[in-house]
Amino acid sequence: MVSQSMFQRGKSKVTRKRYHDDSSKKKSKKQKPTKQESEEEIESDVEVNSGDELEITKPMKDFHVSEDEDEVETPAQKKVRLAKQYLAELAEQEKDKLADESEDDDDNILDDRIKQRLKEEHLEQIGKLRRSIAHEFVGYDAGKIVTLKHRFQKSPLTCVCFSPDEKTLFTGCKNNILLKWEVATCKQLLKADLCTKNGDMKGRRFTNCMAISSDGKFLAVGDGSTDIQVFCPSTLKFLGLLKGHRAIVNALVFRKGSHQLYSASADRSVRIWSMDDMAFVEALFGHQTPVTGIDAHIRERAITSGGSDRSVRIWKIVEESQLVYSGGHDGSIESVKLINEETFLTSGDDGQLCVWNVNKKKPLTSVKLAHGTTEKGHANWISAITTVLNTDLVASGSCDGFLRVWRLSENFSKITELFSVPVEGFINDLRFMDGGNKIVACVGQEHRLGRWWTQKQAKNCLLIIPLVKSSSDGDDDE
Repeated sequence: MVSQSMFQRGKSKVTRKRYHDDSSKKKSKKQKPTKQESEEEIESDVEVNSGDELEITKPMKDFHVSEDEDEVETPAQKKVRLAKQYLAELAEQEKDKLADESEDDDDNILDDRIKQRLKEEHLEQIGKLRRSIAHEFVGYDAGKIVTLKHRFQKSPLTCVCFSPDEKTLFTGCKNNILLKWEVATCKQLLKADLCTKNGDMKGRRFTNCMAISSDGKFLAVGDGSTDIQVFCPSTLKFLGLLKGHRAIVNALVFRKGSHQLYSASADRSVRIWSMDDMAFVEALFGHQTPVTGIDAHIRERAITSGGSDRSVRIWKIVEESQLVYSGGHDGSIESVKLINEETFLTSGDDGQLCVWNVNKKKPLTSVKLAHGTTEKGHANWISAITTVLNTDLVASGSCDGFLRVWRLSENFSKITELFSVPVEGFINDLRFMDGGNKIVACVGQEHRLGRWWTQKQAKNCLLIIPLVKSSSDGDDDE
């Protein structure tokens, strides 16, 4: 703790004493200046008062700014430089797209595309970007479905995530092995053992959840305990261990464009972590039961589902406040996903899908028994949902034997089922890739959180399902 004396105003006693001693010495040795010294004093442009502490050792004409000081970049100059660099990167990306589309590299066309790109990014940041793509899809291509299985992951798969360029993906299951795959060749590249990365680790470890940063530098893994393991995605090298939760970590997400990690735990808390320092930042409390799901986008906010407390909370981290939404579900809210910064989707063990707006406390619309009922008449638990951000395309999975793809109406007032894909087993995680042209499903014989039911006829695997667009889109067909 810093002492208050360090912030006292005025000169210190030491400074006054030093000045007094110096001046007395100068007075005692003071001699009558020579004619040459007098002329030098008259020619000097600097007037030194007796009370000044500053001692000028060189004439002002010799003062100059060093090259290093002259090259110091101001904040305004830095903003301009980064803006020019970003525009140059956008121009290169759009040129490559024009070349792939076999269009002329016209400056006017390029400028229009850059302007459109900047406009979309601005709307995305303020939460008002909306693209309608769901009407383009009419089904799936059963002949091109890819199944990934590996002898190291014979247990039910629990989660999946992609690298930012979607060239590689990572899978986790109910054992201690984490695998990295190459998407193009479906080849397994690397593996990591969650039980051997730290000497303090004891007991069973399994991949419960995972998330990757938007720049692809950090891969965070919930290992079925109170800890979070951090890896380098390119090499699967162990980077560190995040400790702080008092119960199992259920969900992880990185804020887009940052190294800020949000974690949701069964200890009813949400924690914020800094990957640059590999350290805990802040804990958020409010949920009354274990936190089951979490999501985030560009804003410094996190949205969480509170399980059996039947609430969804938006944490405004900068404002240090939270918004609470309840009343939409009859049971536990198990998953939450952002559609855009102002709209989100939830699902639960009551079989409902609900669409919400941040400005309203009740759902805009909902679908009851979205995946039907069991033989005993109970609702099928919706175990996974996913969205294509800033669009009207969403999907859900359960254990009823179907993966269902949905379309949202223009004002989010209605959910319509587009088609369903037969999938045997529990769908424990879902992700869209390639802008919604493909959907990836983690399938297992059991639910990822427990062993309440078992479907022995199902296969523990990862499915990559290509979606088919309508013939009016021509070359976009899968």
